[in-house]
This record gives sequence, C-alpha cells and structure tokens, in this order.
Amino acid sequence: MRKSSWIAFAMIAFACVACSTPQGTKNLQVEMRTAPIGVDVQQPRFSWQLVSSARNVNQTAYQIMVAESPEKLKEGKDLVWNSGKVESSNSSLVPYGGSPLVSRATYYWKVNVWTGSGSSISSDPGTWGMAFLSPDDWKASWIGIDSMMNEGDKIKDSVKTRLAARYLRKEFSLDNEVKSARIYISGLGLYECYINGKKISNDIFAPTATDYSKHVNYNVYDVGNLLNRSNPNTISVALGNGRFVSMRMALDTKWGVPPIKNYGYPKLLLQLEVEYKNGEKAVIVSDTTWKITTHGPIIANNEYDGEEYDANKELKGWLESGYNDEAWLKARLVSAPEGKLIAQRNPNIVTMEEIKPVSIKEVSKGTYILDMGQNMVGWLAIRLNGKKDKPIVMRFAENLQPDGNLYMDNIRGALVTNIYTPASDGQVDWEPRFTYQGFRYAEITGIDYTPQLTDFTGKVNYDQMENTGSFECSDSTLNTVYKNAWWGIRGNYRSMPTDCPQRDERMGWLGDRATGCFGESFMFGNALLYDKWLQDIHDAQREGGIIP
Repeated sequence: MRKSSWIAFAMIAFACVACSTPQGTKNLQVEMRTAPIGVDVQQPRFSWQLVSSARNVNQTAYQIMVAESPEKLKEGKDLVWNSGKVESSNSSLVPYGGSPLVSRATYYWKVNVWTGSGSSISSDPGTWGMAFLSPDDWKASWIGIDSMMNEGDKIKDSVKTRLAARYLRKEFSLDNEVKSARIYISGLGLYECYINGKKISNDIFAPTATDYSKHVNYNVYDVGNLLNRSNPNTISVALGNGRFVSMRMALDTKWGVPPIKNYGYPKLLLQLEVEYKNGEKAVIVSDTTWKITTHGPIIANNEYDGEEYDANKELKGWLESGYNDEAWLKARLVSAPEGKLIAQRNPNIVTMEEIKPVSIKEVSKGTYILDMGQNMVGWLAIRLNGKKDKPIVMRFAENLQPDGNLYMDNIRGALVTNIYTPASDGQVDWEPRFTYQGFRYAEITGIDYTPQLTDFTGKVNYDQMENTGSFECSDSTLNTVYKNAWWGIRGNYRSMPTDCPQRDERMGWLGDRATGCFGESFMFGNALLYDKWLQDIHDAQREGGIIP
C-alpha cells in the first residue's frame, strides 16, 4: 500500500521555515507539509511558520513565488505568481494572486521571509497538484446497479439496512511507456481501489462522508508506478455502503433512534489519465464497458451493525488481469448524486496505530473474551484456525458484566458484529473493510480452541493527522485524564467529529465540539478536518438560517 506522493493541500499549503539566529540565513532547517488531496480552487491559500531558537525573531515581510517547474522557480523566471516583497507579519492563509491555475497541472512554490534584522530567509520548494477546475474535465460516467441483487438484502420497509458490497473491474491496454498517471475517483459510499492487484493508497473509508445532496468528494492519486509496461492492466474497485446507504431507514421504536437519510445504492466515478513518455495521453473512464457483480464475499456491511464475510464467495483473482468475469453483469449508467463534485479537502481515514490485546479468557465453553487493554476505535484483525462453513463471530463492547460477558445495554440497537465464514478448514487471516467498532472487549465464538494474544491486532483508525501537542506532569491522575481525552477525541474523528463511535448514533452534534474544538487543536493537527466540517455545517443550514 502506498500514499499519494504529488498532491498538496486543497486550501492550505504550508511551509515551516526555521533559522538558528535572528540575523543569520545559514544553518536553516525547512520542513514542508502536504496532504494527499487535490486542489480544485483558483485561489489556494499559503501558510508558513518561522521557527527559531533565539528570541525576538519576527517576520517583517514575505515574498511568495510560484512556478510551473523546479527550474523556473530556482531561476525566478517565467513565474505564474510573484507576490513581490510584501511588508507584513502575516504568515497565514495568504491567497494566491497569480495567473489562472490550470486543471491537472503541478506547481512549485517557495516563500522568502525577511526578519526584523533585514535578513532574508528562503524555504525549500514545495509543490501541489491541481485536480479538475471544470465539470467538463470529467469524461467518466457514474456506474453501478441501482437495485438489490442478493438474497438477504433489505433497505426499504426495514429499520436495519443490509446490502452486499459491489465489485467492479476493467481491463485495458496501454500503447506506450508510461511517464506518469493520475486517478480521480469517487466511490460511494466507500471504495477500495486496486491497480494490477495493488491498493492505490493506504486510505480507508474513502471518500470522507458529506451531505451527498450538497457536496460529493473525490480523491486524486499518483498511480504511474502501479501500471504495467506489458498489457493488459486492470483496475478493480470494491464499493461499501458507508453513509450513502442509510444505516437506519425507519424509526427504531425500541431505542428511539430516528431514520437517517438514504441517498441511493453504491456507485462509482473513476477517471484514469495516463501520460506516455512520448507526450501522448490515454484516458480510461468508468462506463458500461466495466463489469460488476454483487455476489462477492462481503455479503453485508453497515457502520452500526458490522461486516459479514463469506469466504465461499471469494472472487479469487478478480484483482488481476485475465480473471474470467463472463458471469458478471455489464455496469449500468446510474444517476449522479445531487451534490456538487469537489476534490476532497481533508485527508482520509487511515490506520494510525496498531495495538495488541493484553488478555483472553474463556467465559463459557467456546466463548472467549479478548481484552485490548484500551478503549479503541477501529477494527480487529484476526489470524485464527477455522472450520469450513462454521462462522467465526466477533462482537464488541466497551465494558463487561460482573460475570465477565459483554455489557451491551449502552450499545442499544447497533449489532456491532463481524462474521467470517471459512470456505475450508485451516488458517483464517481477515479484517473488515467497510465498518468499524468502538470497543475495549471482543467476544469470539466459532472456534474450538483457546486462541493466543498474538492472533489478534487492533487497528486504530481515524482521520490522518499529526499529534501536535502532549502533556505530562507529576500527577498521575492528571496524566490519565489527558491520556483518556487523547484516546476519546481521536476515536471520534470519523471524517467529522462525532459524539460517540460505538452505539447506533455516531453523529456530528454541534454542541459537543463547539466546547471542545479549541482544546483539541493543542493536541492534534485537525485544521483540515474542521475546515471540512464547517462545509458540512454550511451544507446543512436551512433557508431560514437555522443550523440543525
């Protein structure tokens, strides 16, 4: 798995310029920060930070330079923007003011900073890549199947929804040696994309959730090194439900959980643009030449209820070229979501940490309780020995009852259950893809032996961001309070700041975060997440001005 390597902040480019003395321009340390997202605005904003071990080092002026190549930037010639020397201490959110930016282009920039002594300090070059600035840049079509296809699927006339994952694939040929390639993709509600059997990034739960009637996010990745020089090549995409397919379609009368808006069935928009070394280009798009099936191993996936995987339905080899997909259907053109398509402005969720359990106990015959030693949010990866067609069932909770079994009352109507059905006797290596749980304890059934702690790994998943602060003092109670806050806050970064990650709620209530957001910013580099969430709040505002 790999990260995007070429794309910078959608709204903020950031440079950190460090100097060792207030007067000197030598011994500089420069850190450039980028996020794996494309830019689809004509006025991206620039920020930087002047860092020094000396006192009274202040910026008095700056100069931003932007060019179409590193060479032009170095020479200071043919620049697309030269701000000139601006007498100002401002180093935050300076809007671009140069020539119109171009879709798909890559730009290089640096900032020169003057301090109170009159010395000039220059950053190393940074870079960002443009996404699509016009709807006309899209040649791809939304594809999918707008109906239930599998026995057991249920959406209408049901409280708890149930829908299998969709699988799509396309084989294609390339005519020349590849210089570079970029993929533009939105798979709703969630997607995993592979090229020639390799996942295009380490992102999960992509793209980040929105009100799909107002905005729909797409992601951009550099994938040139994943393409084969010899043909054919294959793109494969799995689609999960996420929050595009409602987790609850009707009022849960037992628990009072209201229905959640449903936007339709999973669908895909994808455009792969390839530039050859001879200067020619090729474009591969989602259309009716793709193949699709719903009869794969993920037979259900729901954020509240968990994921069910039947290994008997595995599509062995579907990620690679030469797979026989004759039994698959032709992908159908489907209606586009109502919302405006935009390049995603915040990083996706990723696995930010892995932890190991601290104990396992058999509480009754064949029922094992796993203790992760820490309340966490993410999923459990397993390596167990299973029996053919005997489901391995995993349920999750934050607490235990006095008898050692899971305490489930606070989970309410959420099933929080993952099920893996082996296709044969032997070792099972598995983790879910389109669900997550908030838990410390996991109940394991469906195996006939006592597993080892090394058979489990907790994947801690939340929006990709840096830890920007820490706290430690001589009082162990205060240290524990801080640790608990750190775990609780990041566990609720779910492409929006939510109130809880475990029961049938998990909502972005405004009151909770209005009181906590400032303190959080001392702990996490969460600016892009909150920038995205402000757009969500704006999208939710009603005509009369009410923010629900």
